[in-house]
Amino acid sequence: MSGTWLTTRAWLLMLPLLVVMISVIGWPLVDTVGLSFTDAKLVGTEGSFVGIDNYVKMLSGSNFQRTLVTTAWFAIVSVAAEMVIGVLAALLLNQQFRGRTALRALMILPWALPTVVNATLWRLIYNPEYGALNAALTQLGLLDAYRSWLGEPGTALAALIVADCWKNFPLVALIALAALQAVPRDITAASLVDGAGPLARFRFVILPYLAGPLMVALVLRTIEAFKVFDIIWVMTRGGPANSTRTLSILVYQEAFSFQRAGSGASLALIVTLLVTLLAAGYAALVRKTAGSAA
Repeated sequence: MSGTWLTTRAWLLMLPLLVVMISVIGWPLVDTVGLSFTDAKLVGTEGSFVGIDNYVKMLSGSNFQRTLVTTAWFAIVSVAAEMVIGVLAALLLNQQFRGRTALRALMILPWALPTVVNATLWRLIYNPEYGALNAALTQLGLLDAYRSWLGEPGTALAALIVADCWKNFPLVALIALAALQAVPRDITAASLVDGAGPLARFRFVILPYLAGPLMVALVLRTIEAFKVFDIIWVMTRGGPANSTRTLSILVYQEAFSFQRAGSGASLALIVTLLVTLLAAGYAALVRKTAGSAA
C-alpha cells in the first residue's frame, strides 16, 4: 500500500473532526475577528468599521491594565500554592499507612465538585454573618469581630485564591502521585543507606522523576488560572470595587453588561492571544526540559 494512499485515507478519517472543528471553532473565531474591527452593539445596529480603534482603546485603558495585573497576581499566587500543596499531599499519600486509600479518594472530592458548587460553599464559609471562618477565628481569639472577607478589597482576592487552591490542588497531587509511583524503590533504598536526609532524597532522587509531570501540571493550571471566570463570578462578580475583576470577567462585562460587542470582541481576542503566547512559551519550556532530561 503506497504512502500517498495512507496519507489520503488518514485525512479522510479526520475529515468529520475537521468539519466539526471548523464549524464550532473556526467560523466563530473568524466572525469575532471581523466584529472586533467595528463599533457594533450587542443588540441593534451592526456597527461601522473603526479599524484598530477598539484594540488601542482596550490596551491603553486603565481598566485593562489594572485587570491584567489582578489576573497575573491571581494566576501566579494560586498556581504556586497549588503546586506546593499538591506535591506535599502526593508525598504524604505515597507513604504506607492505614486508611491511605480512603484518604486518596477524599482528596479527589474538591476537584470533582463542580466549580459553581465549590464557589457557593466558600461563599457560605466566608459569609460575614454566619460564616464558618469567622466563627472559628472568633472562638480561637484570633478575630475580635466578624469580617466581610469577600466584601473588602484588601481580603477578597486572597479569599478567592484560597478557594481556587482548595478546588485545584488535587489535580497537581494526582499527577505528582502518579509520577511518584515510577520512582524505583531500590534507588530510594540506596539513598537511605547512603545517609541522605529527606530534603536530599527529594532533591536528588524524587524531583528528577517529578519534573516532567509537574511541568505539565504547571502548564495546565497556569492557563486555566489566567482565564478564570466561573469561581470569581459566582463569589464576587469581580467586586468589591473591581478588586477581583479578571480579564475574562472584563470581557463579559464589556460585551454583555455594557453591550459593546465590538470592543468586547477585540478584548476577547487580546486575551486569546495572551493565553496562546503563554501556552507556546510553556510548550517550548517543556520541550527544552524533555530534551535536557534525555
